Amino acid sequence: MQQQELVAAQFGATANAYLTSAVHAQGADLTQLKDTLGKLETVRSGRVLDLGCGAGHASFAAAAVAREVVAYDLSSEMLGVVAGAARDRGLANVRTQQGAAETLPFDDASFDAVVSRMSAHHWRDVPAALREVRRVLKPGGTAVMIDIAGAEDPLCDTWLQSVELLRDPSHIRDYTPPAWQHMFEAAGFGVVVSPLWHIDLEFGSWVARMRTPEVAIAAIRHLWQKAPREVAERYRVKPDGSFTLEALMVIATRK
Repeated sequence: MQQQELVAAQFGATANAYLTSAVHAQGADLTQLKDTLGKLETVRSGRVLDLGCGAGHASFAAAAVAREVVAYDLSSEMLGVVAGAARDRGLANVRTQQGAAETLPFDDASFDAVVSRMSAHHWRDVPAALREVRRVLKPGGTAVMIDIAGAEDPLCDTWLQSVELLRDPSHIRDYTPPAWQHMFEAAGFGVVVSPLWHIDLEFGSWVARMRTPEVAIAAIRHLWQKAPREVAERYRVKPDGSFTLEALMVIATRK
């Protein structure tokens, strides 16, 4: 199975769980995303692409301020959930399309903004995806990227990536803020990276949402139990395995 097929399979089986997940459906970052797009005059009369839309929460936020939103994802099951939820919410300006982030089936300069929330850590080739984002954006267009942040400390980063991969085999990498800065700049963007914020995760619902098998759950618990103090303190690990992730937002402008 290729990596893109793994991503589609992992999330196709859990699509509805992500629609109803409070962690994904709520958050100040969704409000900030909506406010950022709402301040862009071109977006109010234009098109927004939600890249790796998942269950569509960023699409729904964008739909409140944009003329049209294209929810784009590898998983046909996820797209079915998005289409149904959009109908239920009366969002006639949301449409869905299937595909990969690295090869966008859209014309050059066809979007006023591109957004992505909690998806890029599954992408096989982020620099290629960002080049595609720049291509489909109009000159001066805005990209907003929200994702889990990797750690610059190698010790903490090793623990983070290991736990993420055990829980979800389609995980590739949580990138650090400097890495995001570099990748966006290399793709031809002006970049502002936000301060980090924290997302609290209850262990039971976190693994249930991804249907993580018991053998992997046991391995994650083992890693948290063996975590050095620096790791346990940074990720606020609790006795039941619940912990806290760090997240970031990148706002980038196409040069």
